[in-house]
Amino acid sequence: MTNKTDAGVVAAVDLGATSGRVMLGYVGHNDLRLRPVARFSNGPIRLNENGQPTLHWNMVELYRSVLAGLAVAVGEEPHLRSIGVDSWAVDYALLRRGRMQQLPYHYRDTRTLPAVDATHAVAGPAELYRANGLQFLPFNTLYQLTADLTAGSLDLVDSFLLVPDLVNYWLTGTAVAERSNASTTGLLNVRTREWDAPLIERLGFDVRMFPRLIDAGTRIGALLPEVAGEIRSRGALSVTAVGSHDTASAVVAVPAQGDDFAYISCGTWGLVGVELDSPVLSEAGRAQNFTNEGGVDGRVRYLHNVMGLWLLSESIRAWEHAGESIVLADLLRAAEAVTTPVSVFDADDPRFLAPGDMPRRIREYCVEHDLPVPHSHAALVRSILESLADAFARGIAQASLLSGKTVNVVHIVGGGSQNRLLCQLTANRSGLPVLAGPVEATAIGNVLVQARSEGMLTGPLEELRALVARSVVVEHYSPARTLVRQ
Repeated sequence: MTNKTDAGVVAAVDLGATSGRVMLGYVGHNDLRLRPVARFSNGPIRLNENGQPTLHWNMVELYRSVLAGLAVAVGEEPHLRSIGVDSWAVDYALLRRGRMQQLPYHYRDTRTLPAVDATHAVAGPAELYRANGLQFLPFNTLYQLTADLTAGSLDLVDSFLLVPDLVNYWLTGTAVAERSNASTTGLLNVRTREWDAPLIERLGFDVRMFPRLIDAGTRIGALLPEVAGEIRSRGALSVTAVGSHDTASAVVAVPAQGDDFAYISCGTWGLVGVELDSPVLSEAGRAQNFTNEGGVDGRVRYLHNVMGLWLLSESIRAWEHAGESIVLADLLRAAEAVTTPVSVFDADDPRFLAPGDMPRRIREYCVEHDLPVPHSHAALVRSILESLADAFARGIAQASLLSGKTVNVVHIVGGGSQNRLLCQLTANRSGLPVLAGPVEATAIGNVLVQARSEGMLTGPLEELRALVARSVVVEHYSPARTLVRQ
């Protein structure tokens, strides 16, 4: 049992690819509660660069929202103990003398496509996998940096910071890189967990750009006086490094009661995998595009990225753009009522990555692959959820086979855990029981790492997860007895 050494309140800043939130976390012996104090939207903005549209993150506005949320948190809990920040992976800001040079690019921007070939001309995919253990995604940080190098954007740059590290820098004035997110760059050595200086230099980057690495649970520093004044903090308030890649924090909060589990951190993306003590660097793993990303306490998140509920949210966005009024709950009920077979498509097809008319792209995929074309909204949504469940089930089976780890239960955490149809379909297609929840797994994992760093909890991840299991309600889904694969 997790021992009580203290009790208190911390603040989790959780920045997702579509929204952000600030949550208060109350932690003590057998006590784990979250309370949201601020939620705000986050999304790309389009800019014109030399006549070409580009996608960026409005980090200045996002940071303003973070400060506003922290001000509410401090106002409600003046004795706040700590702040922790997590976000999506791979994206970063370029700095010179501590000043951000431009708004960070959004990972869905297409500028990295030519950079992939340029990178592989220096270090091929197999060599990169042996070095970094990272799955191929065309927007991985090393490809983005190659695009910057080619464009001359690195000429006057002396440092770069990933998104959560940038927020921490603006809060504290201390520039560091937390390892779980650094592991998604493709420039961290998978064995040593240090920056891979030889690879960095071969690719043409200045190794001096790369900040000092720290582990989750490390105290980064106190708030800058001007920041403390802006959020009206009455005492010394520190910022603690958490699993700054949101999936790393989410995996901390999986309410597992053994080690025979797979997890799906499901939101915009679906991250499907298992937790290991050491990386798997087999050629078979590379061929299946499995990644070895860093987790809290030196664990390895061995997983595969699936496109996730992005497919559904972009479809809804397209319908609303056409003037329709969409109610998600009604849409899901209609999808659940579909009894005729629907097409199962490859949710990982690259055509689904960029923003745009997702229903049209799905229909085009079906035409090209001689699959029935879903014409109604309900049929298309059912097709999306069946396809995601199929991708999840394949990911679970592959993770188990490639790693040699036995999987007897699947935990779905994050926003996707609320999608009852998706959870049931995942149980059906995987043939395994699914436990769904908590929804706010990322914020919970963020809070737990802070609480342990502050002496409010002790013990390894297993004890932190036991506290989660005692504190949250999960939904159980049993696999259907029969399943007709479509």
